[in-house]
Amino acid sequence: MEKQLASLLALLPQAEVIGSADKVITDVTADSRAVVAGSLFICLKGATVDGHKFLTMAAEKGAVAALVEDVPAEVPQGVTLIKVADTREAMELVTPYFYDYPGRKLRMIGVTGTNGKTTSTNIIRLILRKAGYKVGLIGTINIMINDEITESHNTTPDVVDLQKTLYAMCCAGCDYCVMEVSSHALALKRVAGIEYDCAVLTNITQDHLDFHKTMENYRDAKSLLFEHLTDGSKPNKNAVFNMDDPSSAIIRERTKANVLTYGEGHDNDIYPLSFTVEPKHMQLLLHTPVGEMDLELKITGEFNVYNVMGVIGAMLAENIDKDIIGSVLDGFDGVPGRFQLVEAGQPYTVIVDYAHTPDGLENVLKTARSITRGKLWVVFGCGGDRDNKKRPLMGALALELADNIVVTSDNPRTEDPELIIDEIFTALQNVPAGKHVTRLSDRREAICYALAEAADNDVILIAGKGHENYQILKDRTIHFDDKEVVMEYWSDKKC
Repeated sequence: MEKQLASLLALLPQAEVIGSADKVITDVTADSRAVVAGSLFICLKGATVDGHKFLTMAAEKGAVAALVEDVPAEVPQGVTLIKVADTREAMELVTPYFYDYPGRKLRMIGVTGTNGKTTSTNIIRLILRKAGYKVGLIGTINIMINDEITESHNTTPDVVDLQKTLYAMCCAGCDYCVMEVSSHALALKRVAGIEYDCAVLTNITQDHLDFHKTMENYRDAKSLLFEHLTDGSKPNKNAVFNMDDPSSAIIRERTKANVLTYGEGHDNDIYPLSFTVEPKHMQLLLHTPVGEMDLELKITGEFNVYNVMGVIGAMLAENIDKDIIGSVLDGFDGVPGRFQLVEAGQPYTVIVDYAHTPDGLENVLKTARSITRGKLWVVFGCGGDRDNKKRPLMGALALELADNIVVTSDNPRTEDPELIIDEIFTALQNVPAGKHVTRLSDRREAICYALAEAADNDVILIAGKGHENYQILKDRTIHFDDKEVVMEYWSDKKC
């Protein structure tokens, strides 16, 4: 991939150019470590790092041009500077163009919401592949291009990485990209240059208020996906809404796309006629616009009823055959860290789940309760440097829905783990008779405590980290995997 610098400058008519415009750009990056010969280096001003400080390093590695807001006293030799008012805004214009707007060539399905995005996108990917399409996926756990899998670092990558990934999908012959679309990505315009074709709203519950400040701002960020859904020229634009979530009625009024709805009410396009939840499977009979769908699912929980309905809505919007949808749903056995059963030969049930919000924790606890014959345990914590308002809310939910509560660390980051636990414990002061609360800030010790104390027929829910295999501490990131701790405990009965 290469572009003439002059053609990029045409997108920035107000820019001041210092140096020659007669250059060929072979790469775009905002990371000085990733600069190669021919790169356009974008100097971004972040909260802690200013890319302008790495301009000389970028020049030494082969950058031939740079987007800047500030012109240095000494311009690196051989580097053309493009001075703009806001390098981030310029990046949003230049990067999609450099990669020939791959998000307009692929058929783009975006799934947004607080919970359910990962399960939904993974099922959609499998259905589209079963239907004969080549498919890319961008999500919390990983990025997939057909059968090639790479680890993901953000739910939605930044503009440069996202466009580069979409371009790679086009080069691999993909027809579709199925994508988790985060509120951060929408608010920060990481998805600039992408024309979505179908958007699904799973739910909106409290999360990321450290960034959005209010629930209204959070909802409005999610709403952007639906407000801009009809932008562009591609046909058949559809929005799929969970009408049991109060935000759907508000956002529905803001889209001009075709609308499909799902939920409990029989006024929806898709709704359950009956469902039976078992510990390791679920029977679900749905009304849909193409007739009833009788499903025998290997995933379970009422929250997965909603995930399945949203998926079906998206796939019907894409005109996928009903039988293909049903066959994939019946065979789907979940994704890592989403109500994942851990089998290590133990006499009780252990579930690992990514639930890290009040709504997410409530959903999985209610599902776990429905399959519990003995006592229900929950081991959980809350992340540091994130929305601290949800900490007592999650503590209250744990006390209401579980029998034995073990409060521990999640990813404390720069905060003191004990102080995070203190905030959770503000809701754990009046413990009813028959319930027990324990605090152990060491997550391994907390998990092992529950594993050692649980009885036959109990259920242990280990919540918060799910698929993650690391723990972020104040001064370092360590390897940590909830599932591994369970397996190791039952292999040698020690931690």
